[in-house]
Amino acid sequence: MTKLNIRYITGIALVSAMGGLLFGYDWVVIGGAKPFYEQFFDIASSAQLQGWAVSCALVGCILGTVLAGIFSDKYGRKKLLITAAALFLLSAIGTGFSNQFSLFVVYRIIGGIGIGLASNLAPVYIAEVSPANMRGRFVAINQLTIVIGILLAQLVNFMIARPVPADSTGLDILNSWNGQHGWRFMFWAEIVPAAIFFILMWLVPDSPRWLLKKKFETKAVSVLNKIGGKQYAQDTKAEIEETLVTKEPKVRLKDLLNKGVLPVLVIGIVLAVFQQWCGINVIFLFADEVFSSAGYNVSDMLFNVVITGSINLVFTIVAMVLVDRIGRKVLLIIGAGGLAVIYTIIGSLYYAGVQGAPLLVFVLMAIACYAMTLAPVVWVVLSEIFPNKLRGTAMAIATFALWTGNTLLAFFFPIINDTIQISGSFWLFAGICVLGLLFIIYRVKETKGKTLEEIEKGMSM
Repeated sequence: MTKLNIRYITGIALVSAMGGLLFGYDWVVIGGAKPFYEQFFDIASSAQLQGWAVSCALVGCILGTVLAGIFSDKYGRKKLLITAAALFLLSAIGTGFSNQFSLFVVYRIIGGIGIGLASNLAPVYIAEVSPANMRGRFVAINQLTIVIGILLAQLVNFMIARPVPADSTGLDILNSWNGQHGWRFMFWAEIVPAAIFFILMWLVPDSPRWLLKKKFETKAVSVLNKIGGKQYAQDTKAEIEETLVTKEPKVRLKDLLNKGVLPVLVIGIVLAVFQQWCGINVIFLFADEVFSSAGYNVSDMLFNVVITGSINLVFTIVAMVLVDRIGRKVLLIIGAGGLAVIYTIIGSLYYAGVQGAPLLVFVLMAIACYAMTLAPVVWVVLSEIFPNKLRGTAMAIATFALWTGNTLLAFFFPIINDTIQISGSFWLFAGICVLGLLFIIYRVKETKGKTLEEIEKGMSM
C-alpha cells in the first residue's frame, strides 16, 4: 500500500496556492477602495469609467492567460508562478503611488496579468502533484487561499478606512484621509504576501508531469519519490508516459480541434464563463452598489463585505470536505440550482423595496452556496479534464474565457444596473444559472476518484 507524504504534498500545494491568495486579494481590494479612489480620480459620475477602473485589471487577466498558454508547457508552471509573484509586487507598489487615473489603470493591468498567470497555473500545478484520491481537496486549497485573500482584502479595507458619516458628500470623501491616502494603503498591504510568495516559489519543485513531458526523467522520479515512495513513483511515471507516448511534441491547433478534445474544451470554456456570469462577482466587485441599494452607507457596506468574506471562507472549507466525497457534478448542480432560486428571491426583494437585514441574509446565502459549489469545483474540474499533453494550453484557453467573461461583467454591470436596476440584474443572473444548471446536468461527467490519465481516457471515448 502506498504511503503518501502528506506533509510534503500539502507544503508545495500551500506555497503554489499563495498565487490564489494574491489573486483573491488583488481581485477584491478594488471593491473597498472604490468609493474613495473614484472621488480622487473624479470618475464617480461616469458609469463607463467606473466600469473601466474595475475591469482594467481583468484585461490584464486575459493577457496573463494568453501568456500562460504560450509559455506554461514550454517553461513549466513554477517559473511562471514566480513571474506572477513579481507582477503582484510591482502592481501593489505602483497602484498605491498613482496620482493619475491612467497610471492607476496601468498598474492594475500589471496586477491583472499576475492574476491571469496565477489563476491558470496554480490549480494545474497542484493537480499534477496530487494523488488521484485526494486531488479534489488539494486543488480546493487553491480556492481556499483565494477566499482567504478575498477576506484579507475585505478586512484590510475595513481596518484602514476611517468611519464615513452617513451624510457625507463626494467632496467630503475626497478631502478626507480615506479619499487622499486610505485607498493607497489598501493596495500597499498586498506587498507583504506578494514578497513571501515570490521567495517561497523558488523552493518548490517543478511538476513531475511537466518534467516527464520535457524528458527530465531523473528530476520527475525524484519528485514522485518524495510524494509517495519508489513504487508510487514507478507506477505514476509509467501511467504518465502512456498518455504522452506517440504524440507530437508540439501543441498545434488541430490537436485542440480534434473530435476527442474539442468537446472537452467546450465543457471547460462553458464552465469557466458560467462561474463568472453566475453573478456572485457583482457582490464582491460592486459591493458599494449592491449594499447602497439595500439602504447601507459606506461604513456599513465595508462591514457587510467582511461578513460576506467570512461566510465565503467557512463554506469553502465545507467544499473541501465534500468535493472528494459526493463528487464534482453533484456540487455543481446544487450550486447552479441554488443560486437560481436565491437570486430570484433577492431580485424580488429589491423590486419590492425591501432594505436591510432580509436582503443581507439572502446575499449571504448566495455567497455560501457559491463558495461551497461553483467557486472551488469549477477550478477542480478545469484542472482535471484536459489531456496531459494539452493541459497547459487548454487550461489557458478556458481561463482566458473565464477572465473574458469576468471583464465583460465588470465593465457592463454598472450600465446594466442603470438600465434594468438592481432587481432586474439579479433576475438576469437567475436565468443564467438555470441555463448553467441544464448544461451541467447533460454535459458534465463525474471525475471523482480517477487519476488524470483515467479521466483523459474516459473523456476521449
